[in-house]
Amino acid sequence: MPRQGRRAILCGAAALVSLLWPIVPLQAEVKPGDVITPDNAQEVAALVSPGVLESIRRGMTLKVIPTGRVDWPPPYKDATEKYSAQVRLSSDHRSLVGYVAGQPFPLLDSNDPEIAEKIVWNNNFRPIATDDFDLRFYDCRSVYQGRDKAVFPIAKFQVGHYSNYALVGRTEVPPLPVDPDFKVTGRYFLTALYPILAPPTLRGFGYLHYRYADPERPDDMWEWLPGARRLRRFNEASLQMSGLASTWDANNGYGFNPKPENYNFKFLGEREMLASVHAVHSPEIDCPTDGGASACPEEWEIRHVYVVEATPRLERLKENMETKLVLYMDSETWFPPYQDSYSPDGQLYRTHIYWLTYRDRPVQDARIAIYPYKREFVVGATSGDNQTLLATMCWFPGRETQERECWYINMGAVDREFFTQQAIAKAAP
Repeated sequence: MPRQGRRAILCGAAALVSLLWPIVPLQAEVKPGDVITPDNAQEVAALVSPGVLESIRRGMTLKVIPTGRVDWPPPYKDATEKYSAQVRLSSDHRSLVGYVAGQPFPLLDSNDPEIAEKIVWNNNFRPIATDDFDLRFYDCRSVYQGRDKAVFPIAKFQVGHYSNYALVGRTEVPPLPVDPDFKVTGRYFLTALYPILAPPTLRGFGYLHYRYADPERPDDMWEWLPGARRLRRFNEASLQMSGLASTWDANNGYGFNPKPENYNFKFLGEREMLASVHAVHSPEIDCPTDGGASACPEEWEIRHVYVVEATPRLERLKENMETKLVLYMDSETWFPPYQDSYSPDGQLYRTHIYWLTYRDRPVQDARIAIYPYKREFVVGATSGDNQTLLATMCWFPGRETQERECWYINMGAVDREFFTQQAIAKAAP
């Protein structure tokens, strides 16, 4: 097929999926310039997830702007054209076959019984960062939103590095498109968070996370305990680190990130929904109307979103508080602007919201992290527990650090050696 023809197909792929969600009532329509507050939150009830709606009711505000286009980085688009035709799901629908780089499934059909799994694998190999990223020196704060609308600060955190290195799907930094180590170890990617710099009681804490292509092999994960100065292994059933006075966990730190093979997926349809992918603030601002539990006021726009339900396949995962997740996937960025989880009794549990921006640099005064094309950057994220009303808001870049660029994506800022037990031990204070 001619190159221009494939480009046209890729750009129009989202149009292949027919609308499966109930018709949105007319009163749910919004227009650019509208400001959404707790007083008129119900007007957008059909345009956001239940968790986002609760955040608005608790004080988060947003301004509606015209929908803007988001293009993929050219190397990612080229890799998709080159390799996607050879990709398929395994016979049990659990793993990928033939994947090299780019988006695995650029053409989606609502009648495809595998569409939910394909959406999730597209999320797994998303265009926002294909090779590596190093998120440096950012800060977070946890607050408790009392039921009488009083807000109580709980804890402040500062993190040295949150980083990722992909061994498969590389498009910009050698080795391309696959790191030779993949043939030896079978690892898809490596993730690390270390060291935590504040509060003093957690100084030096961190964790390592390895994801494997083998659907039967669980992730390898270790946490560094600064007091004992040793690594301790943990697993998927203990990912929620509530002991840190934070609602974040390793499966949701950078969008939806659990091992896909461990979940069953159900396609719930597609919708036009509000999301923030052209945020104007960086660093993101502190929401004054909900006690800092989110970023607001910020600009949101109508986006075309795929909705997928995820339920754990494995008994050890069903022991978690989260027994169902609903993922809202933007059809251009392939990053979820938000996702909700539900507890065993069917009640809304946690909500993760991400604010993204589309630029050629993470901050306007960047001197190093500057790209020849625009790409998406996450500038803020919040994780809220809808039952305890504990929320943890993070800012990228942080507001209390000298590192202003923060995001180094596909720049070779980290290599495999950064994701070793020796490296995390050496970095500990």
